[in-house]
Amino acid sequence: MEKILEGNHAQLVGKVLSELEVSHKTYGEVFYIVLLGILRKSGYQDNIRLMVSERLIWNMEIQPGCMLEVSGQVRTYNQECDGRNRLNVVVFARELQLLEGDVQSENQVSLEGFVCKEPVRRTSPLGREICDIMLAVNRMYNKSDYIPCIAWGRNAAYGGELTVGSKLKIEGRIQSREYKKRDEEGNVTIKTAYEVSIIKLADC
Repeated sequence: MEKILEGNHAQLVGKVLSELEVSHKTYGEVFYIVLLGILRKSGYQDNIRLMVSERLIWNMEIQPGCMLEVSGQVRTYNQECDGRNRLNVVVFARELQLLEGDVQSENQVSLEGFVCKEPVRRTSPLGREICDIMLAVNRMYNKSDYIPCIAWGRNAAYGGELTVGSKLKIEGRIQSREYKKRDEEGNVTIKTAYEVSIIKLADC
């Protein structure tokens, strides 16, 4: 189990932004979704979806404004929305602690997995080189999480040379990003994408 956890670990400290919302129930155990706001050094706030079991919070009062320290894993699952499958990205909490006082935000993710789609190199509107990498990370019970990752600059150039099946170690942070999507009738809606922003990238 320790080896599996090493291949997918997230360590977060942030502020609760929403009330607990029931996500689903499995074998009698209720799971909740709550938004966690994590400040970057730039001042931008990532709003991360946190999935929490009722077992972790039965004796806690989780409410907007409180600070949480979370140790867990990046998880993904498909959800049907308007007749299409959408990839949902969450952090699945394994340990949770309420913090008091003024504490510093933390957002660290480490992953080990396999490239499962051809990497896509592109250029940002500001002219910066970017590479999108989809990483398949194994977990227990023969399941895998398909985690969207984004590399910048040198890492993007390196990532663009990778092939499907390449095994990687990634260090970075999980981030949220708003974007506009136009439907067939021309209506524009604002959606949120979640991905791991790569800081370090290496073969393994």
